[in-house]
Amino acid sequence: MRSTRGRAAVRRRFAAGAETLPGEGVHFRVWAPAHRRVELVLENGPGSPTLIEMEPESNGYYSLLVRQAAPGSLYRFQLGGQEGWYPDPASRYQPDGPHGPSQVVDPHFPWTDTEWSGVALEGQVLYEVHAGTFTREGTWETARKELPELAACGITILELMPVADFPGRFGWGYDGVGLYAPTWLYGTPQDFRRFVNDAHNLGLGVILDVVYNHLGPDGNYLGRFSSDYFTRQYENEWGDAMNFDGENSGPVRDFIACNAAYWIEEFHLDGLRLDATQQICDASPSHIMQVIAERVRAAAAGRSTLIVAENEPQETRLVRPADRGGYGLDALWNDDLHHSAMVALTGRSEAYYTDYRGTPQEFISGVKYGYLYQGQRYKWQKKRRGTPALDLRPAQFVNFLQNHDQIANSGRGDRVHRLASPGRYKALTALLLLSPGTPMLFQGQEFAASSPFLYFADHKPELAKTIRDSRLRFLAQFPSLAGPEMQSCLADPGNPSTFEKSKLDFADRERNAPYYALHKDLIRMRREDPVFRRQGAVDGAVLGAEAFVLRFFGEEAGDRLLLVNLGRDLRLDPAPEPLLAPPAGALWTLAWSSEDPRYGGCGTPPPETEDNWRIPGHAALVMRPGPPEESRND
Repeated sequence: MRSTRGRAAVRRRFAAGAETLPGEGVHFRVWAPAHRRVELVLENGPGSPTLIEMEPESNGYYSLLVRQAAPGSLYRFQLGGQEGWYPDPASRYQPDGPHGPSQVVDPHFPWTDTEWSGVALEGQVLYEVHAGTFTREGTWETARKELPELAACGITILELMPVADFPGRFGWGYDGVGLYAPTWLYGTPQDFRRFVNDAHNLGLGVILDVVYNHLGPDGNYLGRFSSDYFTRQYENEWGDAMNFDGENSGPVRDFIACNAAYWIEEFHLDGLRLDATQQICDASPSHIMQVIAERVRAAAAGRSTLIVAENEPQETRLVRPADRGGYGLDALWNDDLHHSAMVALTGRSEAYYTDYRGTPQEFISGVKYGYLYQGQRYKWQKKRRGTPALDLRPAQFVNFLQNHDQIANSGRGDRVHRLASPGRYKALTALLLLSPGTPMLFQGQEFAASSPFLYFADHKPELAKTIRDSRLRFLAQFPSLAGPEMQSCLADPGNPSTFEKSKLDFADRERNAPYYALHKDLIRMRREDPVFRRQGAVDGAVLGAEAFVLRFFGEEAGDRLLLVNLGRDLRLDPAPEPLLAPPAGALWTLAWSSEDPRYGGCGTPPPETEDNWRIPGHAALVMRPGPPEESRND
């Protein structure tokens, strides 16, 4: 991309922001069509502050090559000669937060991941991370030290919650305002690059959660540069929607598309997770999500990438190729399976769990078909939910028992293992980690973290009160949380203690060693067993009110059974279910049990004997073909 200044031409990587040009200085470019005059304010260096008038281009952009600027230079913009200096909308770093000056950043880094080829969809185990609570210090530097343990556990991809600069001392990151600036709270941009570089050298991919549906309410200065960044044509529950298809939307589309490419190119990230895509509204012939996908692939320069979407209405066109009317993304978060699991684990089906029963058939259908709702009536929303997904690959559904939203929505921020019996929790953990979908764990889930994960956001007092009241209203959709006795117990998002309580304690790895061993063994089985590794054909049958069997077809490697019983001990005599029949010339043998003493269990007797099948309650078992009965009697 070229930016002109007089007769000179400058080769830029991205549409906007400050880019270093070795030996020439720094080139600044900003889109501000609402103003006839834009001045660059250099805030440090000789004679600072220095105001330099920028040169207008024909398309609303202003640009300037400044030879005396260099990495580390602090700057802002003055617009139309009016009072007030504003940070760069495409700032690469805000060392004092979103209200302070922007800083020029040199993107060059001594990468050692040149052999890294990226990440494919199949074969992955995702791990959601909030950098501020992952370690006690909440920095990239301390998080780097935990990467070897994550790799040893079998995690393959880290999914980072948003890091785009946001106001305050702590937050989830979904109210970001500096989309190009990694927040200073976790370290410098170079610290972030070092984290990614180390992850790659350990065999870990890294994808980033990005928010392209809105910007946060505090520190968002885009409207000062142009009101065309946003539109009121579409409803958005968090603020004004981004303008991807209205008047002057071209530079807005470039701003977002370049941002997606920027993370891939300059930070070597392996892909993105797109937040709340149902609120990314675009009626253009080429949807902005399709453009994002194309830009991400191009920026990766041959490396494999992964783009995951959160989409509440379950629109499967997001992952269909462009020639079939889709947007070309890779995978979708699967809320349906989570909701069924929560009902089965807790016994509660209130609020948005209303249309789930946690039954064996729901789990069988979820494993086979991904979404449970693919166009049926949905009582909670009083409309139809979902779109056809029967033709999608299992790996295209990201399944989970926990994520940041769902843990926090439990009221006290309790993790699932605290809300369920140990046996049921371990059984559904086996279902999650062995099923052909793509499993995702939330940080600390692998060792049953004792810390909660609460909603926290640090804002100015008036805004903090609005957010606190809004949070109480949201949780009141759960009748159990709507009463005054529970409302008074809910954590204040703006209280620093809410943030502190949410930090992991890695001593839990030893304190909760049985849970940690359970997760590591299941992930290893998923990776090493030739049948589970295939993420291939599976069928299932209901065996009882709370029990079911899944049969994984393995061809030459033989089949596997996963028996899950969330109720009391179940005796099957007779057992007229073909999926329980052993393969020709073999009998089933017990390969793994969630009731192994290693996981704190009570032991598992042989599930199939002369008295037919007996499946222990609150347990999951894996069966594999063994020698025929004659061989066993020899």
